[in-house]
Amino acid sequence: MESTVQEKIAGSEEAIGRPTRYWRFFRRYPILPLIVVIAIIISAVFAPILAPHDPLVGNLRDQDRPPFWQAESPISGKEGLMTFPLGTDPLGRDILSRIIWGARFSMIIAGIVIVTGAIGGTFLGMVAGYFGGLLDEALMRLVDLTLGVPFILVALATVVVFGASITLVISLLILFSWSGFARQVRAETLRLRTADYVLQARIAGASPTRIIARHIVPGVTNTVMVIASLNIGQLILTEATLSFLGVGIPKPNPAWGSMVADGRAYIDTSYWIALFPGIAIFLVSFAFNFLGDWIRDRLDPKLRQL
Repeated sequence: MESTVQEKIAGSEEAIGRPTRYWRFFRRYPILPLIVVIAIIISAVFAPILAPHDPLVGNLRDQDRPPFWQAESPISGKEGLMTFPLGTDPLGRDILSRIIWGARFSMIIAGIVIVTGAIGGTFLGMVAGYFGGLLDEALMRLVDLTLGVPFILVALATVVVFGASITLVISLLILFSWSGFARQVRAETLRLRTADYVLQARIAGASPTRIIARHIVPGVTNTVMVIASLNIGQLILTEATLSFLGVGIPKPNPAWGSMVADGRAYIDTSYWIALFPGIAIFLVSFAFNFLGDWIRDRLDPKLRQL
């Protein structure tokens, strides 16, 4: 009887067909976004090895070269070379090398901001949700203030006063990134602190620190992971926006946003200067957002798609 059931299952799998199985596999797992994320991480870690040229040094004899597949630039008259696969900018700097190094800057900034914001926001959210009272009220009003202040306006004003720097960009992003973690974690903590096992721990005489460490932290871990995965793409997009406006990573450091800004004046003649950094921003933001949605669906039993 058991063998008959197994034969039927095997027969049904064969009847489904290989294309259908592949389609189901790609629907269940974020293969393409994961490939993009792995590629961007490898580019960020091994940028000095992978970049074919120095991203800060150019040669005016190679300025405005088109991508290798384009026979000739309509303005400069120069042909594309495999030496510069994605072309060069008006200063003769390799676009591909600048994109690879820009990935390193973006991932470093996003990583520092996510880790710091997640730790700080999670801690404050658990404290506010568990203890409540005036402390909860004060922290939530601070969250409302952070969410209500226009970030771009604050960044512009701050850079005017202190000048553009990578440290300033990271500090501003941290100041405005913790509030999302704090609000969601507080909501989860309010739910968990009334759970039976938490009430039993209180009755047994466990201290608030032990209860938070042993019972609240494991309960909010999934929420923190989902928020972090969804925020990485948003942070990269925000950093690119700041660099585009000239208040992000200072020049001549390669940043995707500033590369797009530099290519605006040449979009009708040398499209590749702005196009390829823009594609990199789109792909990375899309990949991290898609991966965050998949993580949310897998960690939330109500949304899990089997």
